[in-house]
Amino acid sequence: MNESETDLPAPDDLTVQVVSLRRQITLLLLALIVVSGTLTTYLFYQSRTLGNDIAGFEPQARAIVQNYQTNLPHIQKFIQELVAYGKSHPDFQPILKKYGIPLTQPAGTNSIPTK
Repeated sequence: MNESETDLPAPDDLTVQVVSLRRQITLLLLALIVVSGTLTTYLFYQSRTLGNDIAGFEPQARAIVQNYQTNLPHIQKFIQELVAYGKSHPDFQPILKKYGIPLTQPAGTNSIPTK
């Protein structure tokens, strides 16, 4: 092979293609930056909106939790009565099993954790 063949400059065709590909990659990167910025802005907006909504529901949620905590002894007593009824009436045991109420409850499993 001749050395003159390997030292030839790249044809104009390849140079045009390389320039075109560089321009296309640059445009794609700019589009990616714009799309990711838009998505980030949208997610930030959603986060702020939902945060404000949650802050609005917090007093209602606290009232529900407080109501549950005050009624917990009554609920536990009712469950104990259901278990006692289920022990004496075998036909009622499938209903207890359906709702996950065991016939033998270990002591202290329904207690509220302290803060």
